[in-house]
Amino acid sequence: MKWFQKQISLRSRSRGFHLVTREVLNEIPELRELQVGMLQVFIQHTSASLTLNENASPEVLADFESHFNATIRENEPYYRHTLEGSDDMPAHIKASLLGSSLQLPIQNGGLALGTWQGIYLCEHRNHGGARNLMLTAWGEESL
Repeated sequence: MKWFQKQISLRSRSRGFHLVTREVLNEIPELRELQVGMLQVFIQHTSASLTLNENASPEVLADFESHFNATIRENEPYYRHTLEGSDDMPAHIKASLLGSSLQLPIQNGGLALGTWQGIYLCEHRNHGGARNLMLTAWGEESL
């Protein structure tokens, strides 16, 4: 069994859903050493999240953002946590709903994702800044 772990930083992005699969894979070339295993991708923030979904149509990314903004609105009168801006509490709720980590299968030195699957960085703040991810891979080495 072999283990790899590293922290990476994704550049600051605008509010919305962003496909980051290639960016993540470029930062962990050690995956090529594994025949079979798992990659955990964990975001170290409470106002951004990760999810796995459609990797081909940019309309899906836009629709995710539209749906979440309609469902979890800013400036609700019952929000108490408001000192960091009107987008902050909704960002925490969105991040909790989507989650802070993904666990993805490794096969033959790469991710065993479906044809249309990709890793999304879900930026829920208007100005979230750079986002840190902890990547942890483990598995059986290639022969």
